[in-house]
Amino acid sequence: MDRNLAVPKRNPHTDSPPPDSSVPRCAWAEHGSPAERQYHDTEWGVPHHGEAALFEILSLEGAQAGLSWSTILARRDGYRRAFAGFDADTIAAWGPEVIDHLVQNPGIIRHRGKIASVLANAHALRALREDGADLDTFLWSYTGGTPLQPRYASADEVPSTTDTARRISRDLKKRGFRFVGPTAAYALMQAAGLTNDHTTDCHRHTELTPRPSEGAQP
Repeated sequence: MDRNLAVPKRNPHTDSPPPDSSVPRCAWAEHGSPAERQYHDTEWGVPHHGEAALFEILSLEGAQAGLSWSTILARRDGYRRAFAGFDADTIAAWGPEVIDHLVQNPGIIRHRGKIASVLANAHALRALREDGADLDTFLWSYTGGTPLQPRYASADEVPSTTDTARRISRDLKKRGFRFVGPTAAYALMQAAGLTNDHTTDCHRHTELTPRPSEGAQP
């Protein structure tokens, strides 16, 4: 993963402390910027629940297609402002003229297809609800409600997609979602904690491995 992100100088009075550089991490974070290490240490692989949180991850992973994660991470706040905090009902009410406005927004990736996909996916989310489901239950059903624990020993072992991700991608597309190919679906699983893909030498792997009594999927 190419994750080089230019980070502004830290304000010691308002900013969170920088991540500890002495602890072992996944290779992509070990060689990344302080912002990427902070994201790795506090968000990546943590089980996420709730429609807005998962819709945000789905949207950002779709936006990343063809780009580095650092590019998207640098614009995440811009995406949150541009897309109403990823409130699906608000976005679904927008007309096509909003796309014309958003392609001028320097705070996001100004790719018309990717922007349009967020609006289309908001409609797909509403349709999912009308079928008596929700994004949280839908996604977590593929792992039995608990994170998968593949125990990859190194970055070389971590795949770009899996059979589970391909099923998620296929089923999301059937329901009208866009920019949810197998690679994006697996990145969503990793980011949202459906799979614990921290390598076994990373300090977060153990922290995110359930105790035997909590249950885990191999």
